[in-house]
Amino acid sequence: MLSRDIEIFRTVMTSGSATRAAKVLGLSQPAVSMALRRLEKRAGLELFQRPGGKLQPTQQAQALLAEVQRHFVGMDVIEQRIRSLKQFDAGRVRIAAFPGLGTGFVPRVLADLAAAGTRSMVSLQVMGSQDVRSQVLRDEVELGIAAQDISTTGVEHALFAHYFGVVALPAGHALARNSVITPKQLARHPFVALQPDDAVSLRLDAICRGHGVQLQTAVETSYTFSLCELVRNRIGVALVNPVTAVDYLDAGLVFRPFSERLEFTALTMWPAGRPLSPFVRQMLAAMRARLQADMDRLRATMPPGAGKVALHQFQPLAAPPA
Repeated sequence: MLSRDIEIFRTVMTSGSATRAAKVLGLSQPAVSMALRRLEKRAGLELFQRPGGKLQPTQQAQALLAEVQRHFVGMDVIEQRIRSLKQFDAGRVRIAAFPGLGTGFVPRVLADLAAAGTRSMVSLQVMGSQDVRSQVLRDEVELGIAAQDISTTGVEHALFAHYFGVVALPAGHALARNSVITPKQLARHPFVALQPDDAVSLRLDAICRGHGVQLQTAVETSYTFSLCELVRNRIGVALVNPVTAVDYLDAGLVFRPFSERLEFTALTMWPAGRPLSPFVRQMLAAMRARLQADMDRLRATMPPGAGKVALHQFQPLAAPPA
């Protein structure tokens, strides 16, 4: 009964009158008034003054409303989650991926699977790696794809691949005449970078210090696709992961290998104790095939002298749970 009275109180407060609240709730006005008096009696508070029969909320009512609203927001989230769960029947696969692979690479993998006749209803969410891990921990996705520099405690995981940074340049840039670009060459031009606390950024800083140079950072951002957009708009040059580079091969960017191994990594993760579905198993295999095809396509755009520089390296396939 108390929860119903609180709901009636909230509706009165948000609608502005007992009459409007009664219409919203499908109740009579006397029933609404009775519920308010019952709530006041149980709470031991004067929630309304009633001059001339009109309700005037007191300060106590306003303070209580703030707490009630927080409760109902939480209930709304729970109800939304229940509706979401109802939508995901056994035939639907939920995938969460960080932007480095989720914006272009995973859609290409899903297209490969569809072309091969492997189809399933898929929910793809693109988010930061920490959020991917949270989704996996809460058992809200069947497969997570994240950068390696996060904790894997509490989830099953396997390292997917290492891939090595390439230099992104606007078409016609002077550095494009080189088959491989060194830190010293890079340091002569405005540079757009990942955030300074990003693990890749820290590795790049260490490489540059080892060569006695400092990059001329013009803009910092959080995601590789943002770096590519900045390069496309000629803000500077960048070091990006080669998977995202493939997304920009037809967008006016050119890419050259970096002389040093700036390593990016990706791992797959799934809820502990949950067997992988047949679709997810097929997707993991398709991811390896797609990465090889993407790296071959990227290499084909580079000058002959770049051919010996590694763009990626697979990890040995781990045996996922049956």
